[in-house]
Amino acid sequence: MKLAEALQRRADLNRKIDELRRRLVQNALTQEGEKPAEDPADLLNQFDAAIEEYGRLIAQINLTNSRTVRDGMTLTQIIARKDALNVQLQGYRDIADAASQGSYRARATEIRILPTVDVAALRHEADGMAKEIRRLDNLLQETNWTTELEE
Repeated sequence: MKLAEALQRRADLNRKIDELRRRLVQNALTQEGEKPAEDPADLLNQFDAAIEEYGRLIAQINLTNSRTVRDGMTLTQIIARKDALNVQLQGYRDIADAASQGSYRARATEIRILPTVDVAALRHEADGMAKEIRRLDNLLQETNWTTELEE
């Protein structure tokens, strides 16, 4: 199985686990003398089996990510770098947006509000970060479809 397929399966299992949890909660109580709409024991067995598969799959994905190297970094390092850049990018954009409110004053005697940062420079840096995030994402996608999942 390719790493990309395992990642898709993990997402499917996440949805299945959430759905089974919801159905278990809905069928956890019933009126005396009535039967639940679905058998809670059967749902619980399905839930436990999905969790077990999910755990195995995550271990295999993590093992594969830690052993696969591209551009001198493991996939784990690439993912961490991409995540950190996303946080940094959002921060730069938020700061630039806040500073872009402009200088204003209602009357000549009021205090002027001015930006304390170079908005153009921040936006330029943010554009570079966005470009690097796209590059890393493309590298991850390509690698995911060409790498076999570790057993």
